[in-house]
Amino acid sequence: MLFSALGIFDVVLGSKTAGWAGYIVSMPLLKLFDYWAALVILFSFFIVSVVLMLNISLKPRLKTEEDEEEEETEPPVFAPESPESGWGGIKEAAEALKREILSKTKEKEIARAEEEFDEPEAAEKEETENGFMPSPFRFGPRASKSLAASPEFKSPPLDLLEDDRGKPSSGDIKANANIIKRTLQNFDIMVEMGEVNIGPSITQYTLRPAEGVKLSKITGLHNDLALALAAHPIRIEAPIPGKSLIGIEIPNKTIALVGLRSVLGQEDYQVSKTPLLLGLGRDVSGRVSFADLGKMPHLMIAGATGSGKSVAIHAIMMSLLYRNSPERLRFLLIDPKRVELTAYSGIPHILTPVITDAKKSILSLKWAVGEMERRYEFLAKAKVRDINSYQGSKESEENPMPYIVIVIDELADIMSVYPRELEASVVRLAQMSRAVGIHLIVSTQRPSVEVITGLIKANITSRMAFQVASQIDSRTILDMSGSEKLLGNGDMLYLSGDTSKPRRIQGAFVSETEVRKVTQYLESEYTGAGFEPLSLEPESGGGTIFDSLSADEDVDDELYKEAESLVIEAGKASASYLQRRLRVGYARAARLLDVLESKGVIGPGDGAKPREVLVKKEDGSESKPEDDESEDGAFFESFK
Repeated sequence: MLFSALGIFDVVLGSKTAGWAGYIVSMPLLKLFDYWAALVILFSFFIVSVVLMLNISLKPRLKTEEDEEEEETEPPVFAPESPESGWGGIKEAAEALKREILSKTKEKEIARAEEEFDEPEAAEKEETENGFMPSPFRFGPRASKSLAASPEFKSPPLDLLEDDRGKPSSGDIKANANIIKRTLQNFDIMVEMGEVNIGPSITQYTLRPAEGVKLSKITGLHNDLALALAAHPIRIEAPIPGKSLIGIEIPNKTIALVGLRSVLGQEDYQVSKTPLLLGLGRDVSGRVSFADLGKMPHLMIAGATGSGKSVAIHAIMMSLLYRNSPERLRFLLIDPKRVELTAYSGIPHILTPVITDAKKSILSLKWAVGEMERRYEFLAKAKVRDINSYQGSKESEENPMPYIVIVIDELADIMSVYPRELEASVVRLAQMSRAVGIHLIVSTQRPSVEVITGLIKANITSRMAFQVASQIDSRTILDMSGSEKLLGNGDMLYLSGDTSKPRRIQGAFVSETEVRKVTQYLESEYTGAGFEPLSLEPESGGGTIFDSLSADEDVDDELYKEAESLVIEAGKASASYLQRRLRVGYARAARLLDVLESKGVIGPGDGAKPREVLVKKEDGSESKPEDDESEDGAFFESFK
């Protein structure tokens, strides 16, 4: 402003009247332009300087609706009419008509957007502030109508779930990349660093080795890289599926919590017509991962205690509950621990209250086998191939056939009591139940060969491996190592049946409060009659699934009659005696003793002494008890 004022004085009053500063400013303008042009330029600079110094806004004030109403009420102040006043009125009328059309169009767009999404502005604001990506798609009336088969069923709102919390921090990415490259160069391995993928819990550094470098040389430097990076545990994926790259996964400094709301709010989940679509979590790049339970068709979840198995089951069940009505999906829940799945006892989707007894668990699985066979006969009469073809026919309206998802939260507890019966039922269902819409989700915290047997593992190809203690446990679950290097808290390796290598996913977190909110909503909102729930009480009348075994539960072993005659003949009963005479293992011999005791044939156990036989011979004469120590011949005879 000062220099422009001095230049104006110098131009108006003469050369050097405003000093050297005015002369330096005005002289170039007078040489390039004439007198008036230089004066106009200097005045323009002066005005701009004043506006900037005083912070005066030259932006015209936008007229609001209230201002327009005030202008309509107040009398206009114009000069006397002139020939030009008619054009001004026409122009103002045209502008008013334009504003009215734009306002109506905008109101229609806002109303249409509210009908499609039906979400408050606060939820939209929260969604844009999450740690990964915005999720503009929400469950509204249109989505609920397309996903729910019954007009009485309304999908729970996503507001009941929590969003992502926190942002992942991977530290100095460039420094870590240089450390990886320099460490490999120390072992004469030349690599070219690639892209860096930041996930919720880990950061994946990709690299491309030089030609002729064996992958085993890089994977063998696992401990050296962990030492150089001061990070534990790290995992090397060589190669990355679908890419000619090697991935080195390093734990983040700060881990982000993946909320189920951000997973179920994705467009892929909203627009998909797959009824059994599961929201798993986010992968190493932060992208949401989904899986179709119908294509699996069964899922095994295994890992150490506290690694996130039960939370994964809750996330899977929530994904199914948000997509299906009770007429379309039913759950059969088995929870020997009695604390994880009992929250779902009141929802309309379950066939029966949560089963916590091992005996009822076996019988419910046998009922599922019978239901599977009944459905196959029904589909054969209807001349359709599978449940998907049947649901598109007219007969499905009269005789609906819902999907049945059987969830077993702890397989090891039931396997320790009824190993043979459990394995037979699980294998039978896993082999044949896909076409009729029955799916298994089994979980165990003891991934050993006694629990996850070869038959079970061969028939359940889709698996989720959480953190385990040793490489042996990882090989039991996935047939490969890797899960012993996971971080826990939902960090998993997901192996699907159509891929040969697992994917690392940070599972979605579902809290107990969220489960309670969703179950309470389903209990209060659903008013349909649905199906008659199964009766699983042994003392109830006929027609229960226990009738096939409750009357014959003590003689389910074909050796029972022989064992009964042996102990009555010998006048004593012990597990070692039955093992020798029947040539069976200890578990079966002990089971026979329990059955004999429940039938009143023998008395209760008394330490190391043989049990007393309460039933005598038919002729009334007691037999001479045989001495266990004197029957060496019988012992060796059992090996012939």
